[in-house]
Amino acid sequence: MKRGTSGLSLVVPVRKPSGMSSHDVVNRVRRILGERRVGHAGTLDPLAEGVLPIMVGPATRLDRYMASHDKTYTVDVVFGASTTTDDREGDVMHVASVPTEVASEEFARAFCRGLIGASKQIPPVYSAIKTNGKKACDEARRGNMIVLEPRDIEVYDAELVALGNVGPDDHHGAEDAATAAVRVPYGGAPYWTVRFSVSKGTYIRSLARDMGPALKTYAHVGALRRESVGGVELDECVSLEALEARGAALAIDPMRFLDMRVVFPDEAAAQAVENGRALRARGLELFERGRGHCREIACCTPTVVQSCHALADGELVALIIKNRLKAIYRYDEASGLLKPDCIFQKGICRGVCL
Repeated sequence: MKRGTSGLSLVVPVRKPSGMSSHDVVNRVRRILGERRVGHAGTLDPLAEGVLPIMVGPATRLDRYMASHDKTYTVDVVFGASTTTDDREGDVMHVASVPTEVASEEFARAFCRGLIGASKQIPPVYSAIKTNGKKACDEARRGNMIVLEPRDIEVYDAELVALGNVGPDDHHGAEDAATAAVRVPYGGAPYWTVRFSVSKGTYIRSLARDMGPALKTYAHVGALRRESVGGVELDECVSLEALEARGAALAIDPMRFLDMRVVFPDEAAAQAVENGRALRARGLELFERGRGHCREIACCTPTVVQSCHALADGELVALIIKNRLKAIYRYDEASGLLKPDCIFQKGICRGVCL
């Protein structure tokens, strides 16, 4: 299908396969939906698989609002070697023996618990972080290393799932053999499969890399799967093949990816939004998602509850009009107004309410 302007404005939760870059997925979706405006939120390395939010049409403007989500990953951390990219796709730089206690499940569980908490992290050299307008990964490929500053991160949970040793031709991380089929640079390497829940901006490759020196050895990522982004789980995501077959019918409610409260404007307020005007916050009812996990594609009225706490200065609020995400407003405490931050002329599809 020729790419152009399809008239679509939606978000699709794609299950990115290992072996494709996030940009490869974007290009595939462009071809499937015939829409040139396609983007993604939260880059996944080619090695990795898992949840990749894909935005289509005007919904690509949601990108900056979707970057703040916490995420969950399952990773195979392979000990005994460091690589140029901090994962199995890089060249091996250093090899070292691995302390015997790494083979102890009790020791591994205790070590993982010790990773929980706030800390500073230096991102991988091969990352998309920009310095002076230049991506670190692009400069690294040219042989120019950019010095990256430590970043504040937080590990909310770190749970050992499995541990073992990798044979020279064996798969490891057999929690899901279909998705964890990997090879490592050398045989006999011990590995831990760990499930991490982390804050935005956390690089799992850096977590794995830094586990090596903490255990007096080296380490890298052998396999990586992103299990969740915000409130969207991996089993809710769709394959590219399913998207090819069903297209826009697989759209999900974008509110599932947005960490903000909701206003359902009345007719007068809706007209003000259409005209790009500010809204007086006093008198507006605010809603938030209920605590129960909602599995339907669209966020229907029963899944939200009235919110009782006051707006905070600078807080972002989503405005839903005729069951489409119409705008995002920002609260200005000094004036008591909600002011337009981003308005979607057609609104963004919220999926099909089952």
